[in-house]
Amino acid sequence: MPLAFLTASPAQSGLPVAVNGQKLPSLAPMLETSLPAVVNISTSTNVQVLEHPLMRDPFFRHFFQMPNQPSQRQKNSLGSGVIVDSRNGFVLTNNHVIDKADKIMVTLQDGRQLNAKLIGTDPDADIAVIQIPADNLTALPIANSDELRVGDFVIAIGNPFGLGQTVTSGIVSALGRSGLGIEGYENFIQTDASINPGNSGGALVNLNGEFVGMNTAILAPNGGNVGIGFAIPSNMAMTIKESLVKHGEVRRGLLGVSTQDLSPELVKAFGLETNKGAVVSKVEGNSPAARAGLEPGDIITKVNGQKIKGSHDIRNMIGLMQIGDKVDIEYLRNNEKMTVQAAIGQPQRPQVAGEKIHPRLLGTILSSSQKNQIEGVLLEKINTVSEVWRAGLRPGDIIVSANRYRVRNLDELVQVVNPQGQLLINIQRGEEAFFLVLK
Repeated sequence: MPLAFLTASPAQSGLPVAVNGQKLPSLAPMLETSLPAVVNISTSTNVQVLEHPLMRDPFFRHFFQMPNQPSQRQKNSLGSGVIVDSRNGFVLTNNHVIDKADKIMVTLQDGRQLNAKLIGTDPDADIAVIQIPADNLTALPIANSDELRVGDFVIAIGNPFGLGQTVTSGIVSALGRSGLGIEGYENFIQTDASINPGNSGGALVNLNGEFVGMNTAILAPNGGNVGIGFAIPSNMAMTIKESLVKHGEVRRGLLGVSTQDLSPELVKAFGLETNKGAVVSKVEGNSPAARAGLEPGDIITKVNGQKIKGSHDIRNMIGLMQIGDKVDIEYLRNNEKMTVQAAIGQPQRPQVAGEKIHPRLLGTILSSSQKNQIEGVLLEKINTVSEVWRAGLRPGDIIVSANRYRVRNLDELVQVVNPQGQLLINIQRGEEAFFLVLK
């Protein structure tokens, strides 16, 4: 089913305001203090318009009496954000709300419109921090999202369909949702509170008006809300926010293991009594995991004292750690419980100038990368005056095949490329994919 980033009945008249002298329960008092902390975000992006090479020829335009066409068009989008630091004016939102925006405008509940400054983004977790002038702002108090339980009441606040600030309510339907392919790091809160396009980046709050999650995506087989929405837990969002504010980026480190979930077949093969944990399938050479003594076949059961249910738990926990952090790992080897400590290391991601692989890739910087769980060759940088830029390639694009061969890294790209011939590449860009011939 596709995943999308984010009719009322007439109000009844004459409803009683009290029953037996007691006021009816209402969320209004809590919302009066929470709503000012949730903002509307609008962005504008200048998009390069591709044109036929002949259209760049003044003689051709003059001969056919064709006027100059604008080389750019403006793209606008709407979303939501949460003020989490009123003193410094920091606003938390989704990366996809402000991605590649040239201008970010924040509208407060009181009607003020403020230009925002981008502080940092983390595309892998779909989190961004922007800053607005810190003048008479209201911030949401932050709750410990680890204390959430299935069945807890929650309220979603955001800007659906650009209608303006809107409130919906529901419960926590599930916790720890992952493997959805929405982000590189997934540990979602699932809720049936109505979340729609435009709610992205808005707040999910508890009945105390505390920030427990950031609305991010919906399960939308028909493009609309069906009662399954996803929010990034506040603990994860705030950890990443601190790194973005401090460094402007998330400096994720490397443990150096690949893991997989324990299937019933693996549980039987390893003679285990539980299916909780993750089996180490690969250990990178000279990595922190290798130096700590981990081996393929080890079953990781705890990381820093937290129980591991599957491989996604390890990915999320390690993904929130910084280079140099110590991590305690409890694992089983031949059903014997063992413990080891490793230090998160510096990730090694070699980069290469594109022209060294093929002359038509002149002006690009390439690297092997697994972005948003897509293995391929990442276009890290592209010179805006290069031929590949004019052909439509952009930073962040991923080459997943070349000359009809699947490529997962730089080495595989080199093997299938003929520097003397044309280059047919398949590009993955977000949820879109297309072929491009460079010759």
